[in-house]
Amino acid sequence: MDNGRLQTREVIQAWGRILAGYRPNLSIEITRECPLRCPGCYAYGDDHLGGGVTLRGLADYKGDELVGRFMALIDRHRPLHVSIVGGEPLVRYRELGTILPRLAERGIHTQLVTSAVRQVPLEWARLPRLQVVVSIDGLPPEHDERRAPATYDRILRHIAGHQVTVHCTVTRQQARRDGYLEEFLRTWQDNPHTRLIWISLYTPQKGELSAERLTAADRARVIADLRRLRPRFSKLQMLDGMLNVYAKPPQSPAECIFAQTTECFSADLERRITPCQFGGEPDCAHCGCIASAGLEAIGRHRLRGGIPVGRIFYASTRVGRAVARMRSPA
Repeated sequence: MDNGRLQTREVIQAWGRILAGYRPNLSIEITRECPLRCPGCYAYGDDHLGGGVTLRGLADYKGDELVGRFMALIDRHRPLHVSIVGGEPLVRYRELGTILPRLAERGIHTQLVTSAVRQVPLEWARLPRLQVVVSIDGLPPEHDERRAPATYDRILRHIAGHQVTVHCTVTRQQARRDGYLEEFLRTWQDNPHTRLIWISLYTPQKGELSAERLTAADRARVIADLRRLRPRFSKLQMLDGMLNVYAKPPQSPAECIFAQTTECFSADLERRITPCQFGGEPDCAHCGCIASAGLEAIGRHRLRGGIPVGRIFYASTRVGRAVARMRSPA
């Protein structure tokens, strides 16, 4: 979806994997370490891993052991797409210097999600099928307070020489300031190192009461702003179908194509994160995940004859699970 279009060959491959009992996407927390302490970060929540242990309490790996275990996970699942998250992935930049070229050689599309707290190595800019996604929490005053030491000044220096995707998760504080989103978009639209801009909405856990959580009125306002602003900002990748999903998200992980097609692993490379990358009990009725919105928008698209793509997907998953059961040991 990087270029906003479906690549027919890749869709066919993905459906084939689903029919064979595989999930074509992996999301991997490559490390438990992060120098940031961002408010609202789901990865370090008490319930992210289901309770009993948190991300900072897990074992993780370094050096050749991390490379070996990571690639073994790739070999076991044979994904079409991998998201590398954390923690902060650039804490393991040496190991990534080996891992990323190997993924590229295998034709795997890779998304590296980082705060850009340290320099993104220039040699990575030449790797095919690698998308560097930089998380930005609003304009400089708010971002620098929330994400120090990954301040705007550092980010601007550390992404030089790259074409990055800027990803902002809108919180209540941003949603309630007139013109805030437009100013943010203009800032990054004008940056020569920005390739795309993604906007997510803050996704709460069930029962969460926090300063970040959007009200129904906040969500409606942000969605309306994005519809209005989208034609003016060419780098903003927010299709109408995705905004429709933000207005009416899938109501459970069982109804979420992203959750159904993505296997998520934490930093020990063994523990699965369920039901999706948020872990815990995400409030799906208030989901604002751009990955979920993108795949759900595809699922709601109707083919000639009026058949939704999603209907074909769910039929494929049923066949795939049956195949997987037959392949698994008794």
